[in-house]
Amino acid sequence: MSVASVRPEEIHPSLWRASQLARGRGRVVDTGYPVLSAELPGGGWPLGGLVDLLVQQSGIGEMRLLRPALSALGSRPVSLVQPPHLPNGLGLAYIGLGLERFLYVRAQKTADALWSTEQILRSGSAGALIFWAQRVPSSSLRRLHLAAQSSETLFVMVRPALTAQDSSPAVLRLAIRPSADGLMVDILKRRGPPRAEPLPVPLQPTPVLFSRHARLPRRSPAIAVPRGVPADVGA
Repeated sequence: MSVASVRPEEIHPSLWRASQLARGRGRVVDTGYPVLSAELPGGGWPLGGLVDLLVQQSGIGEMRLLRPALSALGSRPVSLVQPPHLPNGLGLAYIGLGLERFLYVRAQKTADALWSTEQILRSGSAGALIFWAQRVPSSSLRRLHLAAQSSETLFVMVRPALTAQDSSPAVLRLAIRPSADGLMVDILKRRGPPRAEPLPVPLQPTPVLFSRHARLPRRSPAIAVPRGVPADVGA
């Protein structure tokens, strides 16, 4: 066999040609949207790494986009860190996600939220962790990405669209915006060639999933109390 005929993945599963989607042995969970899965390396959301969802405004459909993947994780817990509003139990139940699966983390400071996120990732307790954040130092992003690599967690950070110009260790970066029947998805970074055209992803209408007036059953939301937060984790 000549050197020219050897495929990159035969040398190492993390290698791929720039003209092709990576097809390594990375862990993924199906997105539930064939048109989107076909554009992602491995055919789904990557597990054990940072995924960036960049939005013009929180609550434009990120939870509906992630809903099939959250369902595919079975009964594993889902951690919500700094969501825009309280989770709406009735709305989540309507799309098949029981509120008892969710851990809602409210932090008074960015440093507290970053600390909580890192601890959840390192514990490996969550099937998915969704963190709504604003500006986060690149050193903190790298730290969280490293913590996620030791887990089987779907780790998604929902951040402002303006952060697209900032560097990120994320293995996948998508910018999403509303469309008439769902979302338009721009693939900003993936392990493979760039995609110039936005990708339309239809979403089913749902009740409100987050609300200022939603109520949480029985237990109070978790309050983040940091201990020994490294200096480079703060905002």
